[in-house]
Amino acid sequence: MAAGKTILYVHGMGGGGDSRIPSILREALAGEAEVVVRTYDFRPETATEQLSDWFSRLQPDLVVGESMGALHAIALKGVPHLLVSPALGAACWFRVMAVLVRIPGMTSLFDRVWHPREGDRQPLHFVRANLLGWLDCRRRALRNATREGGTDYFFAFFGRHDHYRRSGVVSIRTWKKFFGPGSWTVYDGTHFMEEPFIHALLVPRIREILGLH
Repeated sequence: MAAGKTILYVHGMGGGGDSRIPSILREALAGEAEVVVRTYDFRPETATEQLSDWFSRLQPDLVVGESMGALHAIALKGVPHLLVSPALGAACWFRVMAVLVRIPGMTSLFDRVWHPREGDRQPLHFVRANLLGWLDCRRRALRNATREGGTDYFFAFFGRHDHYRRSGVVSIRTWKKFFGPGSWTVYDGTHFMEEPFIHALLVPRIREILGLH
């Protein structure tokens, strides 16, 4: 049965240990699998070390990555991956922001605009080093992509009404380029997968992958 099944959930930007989707998954899969989510650092180099350590210690059966957390999740090799609204294009926008933060006051502005909610959440600080570090994070992730010879299982969920698709932060075309046809589905929701879709799509796919019947 589910004994010993572990899911490592990698939250998105500004998320953390009390993020909504893993909380719903934890309740839905109670008694079937343990859902582990921990707040990691916004600085990509530090986050990579943290997640690599957690991955090694937990030895999860499945990794689920949300939004920008998908970049970290994809880089964790040797397990199946499910991605919710993977933001493969975010690092490219951060490269533009890295130029803008040279203007006095822009880092403070960005920090105010994207300030996370209260709670166990990832602190955000948009300094140049943090922003540019996401480009290396993206490169590390895509080295494990199917197109580059990666052999892990990947499947992504995209919201039909995801406003980040207009800017290219989230792109089905980019996903298809690296992970091939048949590796995604589109649900009739937003970037922030709503609870009905979590129960109707994400939970059943998790159960299928982990053999929880």
